[in-house]
Amino acid sequence: MNMRSWFVGCGLVSLAVTAPVAQTPPRPNVVMFIMDDLGYGDVGSYGAPDAKTPNIDRLAREGVKFTDFYANHANCSPTRTGFITGRYQQRYGIESPLRPTADPRQLPPSETSLPRLLKNAGYATGLIGKWHLGGDAASGPNRHGFDEFWGFRGGAVDYYTHNVVTTDAVKLPAPVHDLYHNEEPTSSTAYLTDEITRRAEAFIQQRAGEPFFLEVAYNATHWPYQRPDLEEGRRAWAHYRETGTREDYVAILERADRGIGRILDALDRLKLAQNTLVIFTSDNGGEWLSRNAPLFHRKSTLWEGGIRVPLLLRWSGRIKGGTISAQVGITMDLTASILSAAGVKPPDDYRPEGIDLVGLLQKNTTVERTLFWRVPPAAGATGTPPATQRAVRRGHWKYVDDRGQYLLFDLRTDLGERHDVAARHADLVRALRALVAEWEADVDGEAKQRASVTQQLR
Repeated sequence: MNMRSWFVGCGLVSLAVTAPVAQTPPRPNVVMFIMDDLGYGDVGSYGAPDAKTPNIDRLAREGVKFTDFYANHANCSPTRTGFITGRYQQRYGIESPLRPTADPRQLPPSETSLPRLLKNAGYATGLIGKWHLGGDAASGPNRHGFDEFWGFRGGAVDYYTHNVVTTDAVKLPAPVHDLYHNEEPTSSTAYLTDEITRRAEAFIQQRAGEPFFLEVAYNATHWPYQRPDLEEGRRAWAHYRETGTREDYVAILERADRGIGRILDALDRLKLAQNTLVIFTSDNGGEWLSRNAPLFHRKSTLWEGGIRVPLLLRWSGRIKGGTISAQVGITMDLTASILSAAGVKPPDDYRPEGIDLVGLLQKNTTVERTLFWRVPPAAGATGTPPATQRAVRRGHWKYVDDRGQYLLFDLRTDLGERHDVAARHADLVRALRALVAEWEADVDGEAKQRASVTQQLR
């Protein structure tokens, strides 16, 4: 009997028992860890024998480890453009690192940037650490939709003084301090990795009662290779890029790992871990002190060592932990994945180019991808090839146009790209070359149109 009856005064009153109303799951928080110049094989869960990274490895143990994930580019500014926009960075004319000062290239603020879309949907948004998409306030993180920014706008700073550092090819007439809280200059006496961690913890504590998106953009493991806890007389950054050691590099990485552990502990302490999507990745492949094994080459090139990077995803109860995925992915997929997880539908005129990796994991399925890269010559960008390099991955095939030489590799059997099989698959080479040309015409056409509109507005 599904009725309850009782007498009220002299009358009979009957009440129906209704089924419980299904509760809508709360919107997830998102914490995105993006490292700087981390090599594919630098952490324990990706095979590093000399770096102790228990907290990063915890994410691999409790989440999903991707084996075939790529950065949008072989350098920082372009990849970060791909992440913020969710589209190929070539469309915005940013495909080499922005210069430390007076670079006319800036990522213009947009209503369809990732932080803006999340902010408009009711998320608190924060960026702690590196920006590198515009050196002035007009193109800074707050104009793109971040409620809170603490960090540096350029590409590299001294870990202790927080002044801009450059390669020998780029000279600054005087020291330039590069540390901001929102749009105002600020200062700190802390080792930068530690202060990024502390500020990230504070953001989580302050925003624990509302859905939030937090990008934790460590400058680790970028040069200068200044390990933590150096005596003041040994902190000078000059020549640290050239004279640093693998031991210095590992010490920098391990301090970031410790910071990641503190942030994960904060999520646990505030009982937010179950409803937080945690992402760990790098903006490009590693520099000369990094470990990119078993891949070939490094940052600034389109060999696997320059663009294939770690990716760990953890969302307790939503995606199965302790698993490995061979799904091919790219940085701008993280944009699509975050928007999907947050239930944010972009405007109809916005054309994201990534796919929802979380959705694929939840369906336990994979899809074949075709992904493109291009690295042009760039004055002063260390390690950049002297001519434009292009690449496309389609399924398990990777085509590389390296200074006009057409190379083809089967990544199923040749992860180190040591055996060029182009001569045996000439038709496939021609087909992939045509795909690259078609893609270039598309992205370059949009970039020119965008530049023309910008010029007219000026």
